[in-house]
Amino acid sequence: MSSSNPSSMQIVPLPVFEEDADPSRRDALTLEEQLDKLEAPETIVVKFGALKLIGEYKQAGGIKAGCGSKLVARTHRGTELVEMLTTTCSNSGCGKSISRKEMLEYIENSGGKNFPFHTNGRVLRIATADDLSRMAMLRSTIDEQTRSARLLVEEHRLSMKIVDVEPILGEELLTFYYLSEDRVDFRKIVSDLASKYSTRIEMRQVGARDESRLVADYEKCGQHCCCKGFLKVLSPVSMRTAKQQKQTLDPKKISGRCGRLMCCLRYEDQTYRELKKNLPHKKTRVGTAEGPGIVIDGKILTQLVMVELEHDKRRIAVPIEELLDPETCPRPWEEVVVHKEAKPKNNRRKNSSKNTNKDEPKGQKQDENVEGDAAPSRTKKKRRRRRRSRKRNNSENPDKT
Repeated sequence: MSSSNPSSMQIVPLPVFEEDADPSRRDALTLEEQLDKLEAPETIVVKFGALKLIGEYKQAGGIKAGCGSKLVARTHRGTELVEMLTTTCSNSGCGKSISRKEMLEYIENSGGKNFPFHTNGRVLRIATADDLSRMAMLRSTIDEQTRSARLLVEEHRLSMKIVDVEPILGEELLTFYYLSEDRVDFRKIVSDLASKYSTRIEMRQVGARDESRLVADYEKCGQHCCCKGFLKVLSPVSMRTAKQQKQTLDPKKISGRCGRLMCCLRYEDQTYRELKKNLPHKKTRVGTAEGPGIVIDGKILTQLVMVELEHDKRRIAVPIEELLDPETCPRPWEEVVVHKEAKPKNNRRKNSSKNTNKDEPKGQKQDENVEGDAAPSRTKKKRRRRRRSRKRNNSENPDKT
């Protein structure tokens, strides 16, 4: 009888799993074996910094990391903790790798020279647990550094607002982002901060959109702010863009966290421009299947135009594919008049049918309706003959009268 105590149970290795340990008896390789067979990529594309800068760096050698891995790299600012995005070489073995040509096309389409792209750097190693904990400790001091910098701004009476502070892993640089409408002489505050933190201080001026990129989180749509998520070049958005998309002109509804017009209005601006070129201008005379009219409005996305007809002032929606030449388009009201003038032709046909009935031979039988119509005409003829005969008699014997 077996014991009910689980600790007394004996563990026996199954032969199936023992066979899987031998690569010659398996159809597929394990993840570790696949990683060993891959060659290390020559170049790695990384993302770093509070403003999500992009860099393409060569590696020190032997680094086999996947997308999203944390790496330690030496950038133009110092030693930083970076995040791997992709690779730009053919020997990476990753399905998400892209060619350098594709990456340069993306940069050109996303801003060109204004795109924050850097190549003067090098990936050193894969980040360890000590690197991650050290970076977390440095980020925990950001609030204290921001408060101390704002106190110094008040002491020196400078017209600037400290937005955020960014330390790096090597602690060679401490960047202070500030917001100001005018040019500021911050040499005194830089010297005070340098003596306090014993590192190189950089003061970087940002705009309202960059401020949202640094400190904002969610937008009205429920998603992360576009400027913080993926936008690298923050181009201005004009009110004409909002008007063209038929958006409300209420600033509270079309403004983002930065107080400016939302960046998402710019995403479909080019599409709206191309579709608007297909629509005729307002007060243009066009032709429709119901007659010519004047364009009074247009819908860009649906490609419809509102036309006011000339003959009855009705308003109809017409697709742009069905617009015609106003001079040669159909005119339904003229067709109705022609139809009324053509009615007498039917009467002639009826008269001709009656005449054919009169010319029928005597021996042929006629319908009762035809005989009823012919009886009054015979009596009229008899009366006419009597009148004519009376006139003749009166003319021959005038004395009797």
